[in-house]
Amino acid sequence: MNQLVEADDRQGGHASLATAALEARAKVLELQHRNASERVRRALYALAAEFTTVAAWSCIDLRDLDRARTYLHESSTFAGLSQDPPTAMRVWVNMAMLAYQRKNWPEQLAAAQAANASPAARRDPFFGSMGRVRLALAHSSLGDLRAARRSLGAAQENYRKAAEDERPRWTAFYGPAELNHLAAIVLNHNGEPAEAEAMAHRSLAKIPAEFQRNRALATCQLAWRNSARASPSRPRRPRAPSSRSWRALHCRGACAP
Repeated sequence: MNQLVEADDRQGGHASLATAALEARAKVLELQHRNASERVRRALYALAAEFTTVAAWSCIDLRDLDRARTYLHESSTFAGLSQDPPTAMRVWVNMAMLAYQRKNWPEQLAAAQAANASPAARRDPFFGSMGRVRLALAHSSLGDLRAARRSLGAAQENYRKAAEDERPRWTAFYGPAELNHLAAIVLNHNGEPAEAEAMAHRSLAKIPAEFQRNRALATCQLAWRNSARASPSRPRRPRAPSSRSWRALHCRGACAP
């Protein structure tokens, strides 16, 4: 699992990564047919949920959103069987991200609310920050600027309170770079482009070296912001270009709403 996550950090989602994740999931589910304790069975279901999620995000990068949704629904079933709070949290966050890609704003808000109300978010300020920033993005998508600002502030405060505890490998993407990047998106939606650009600069400066593809995409985004501001022929809040790099930037990893 860690090797697949690291490959995704470097390259993004691709067909071979999705295939490898599904093959690993099949092997994990085969183990359920053997004698095992309840604790082990739950751990296996959590791992099945993780592999299914990797496949889902590879499909998102490939713009196969229908298949990604199918995999995320399967992942939610495995997460429920695992009874593991961080795994369930990941599923809700992923569903909020996918809803954003599908431009289904009510579903994005519902998934973000579920993430924010999850046991993981209630117990750990780190996950609480992750849930609240999803709320901020959902509110900004729906045009509720006051609620977006309030949730963003709560996300930033929760992150400051989070301890340096050991957490699942998939959470490595969420740090100051991710939070600042998502704050930039919220501020841009709220009609505050100058403050959004400042946040984007902060995000780029803090992206860990291992997130190679996310650093490249963040650079792409910042360059686009700068060119949009510099060109008087463009509107103040231009539409994003249709390149795959921009779409990928807005769907997952260390640079995704």
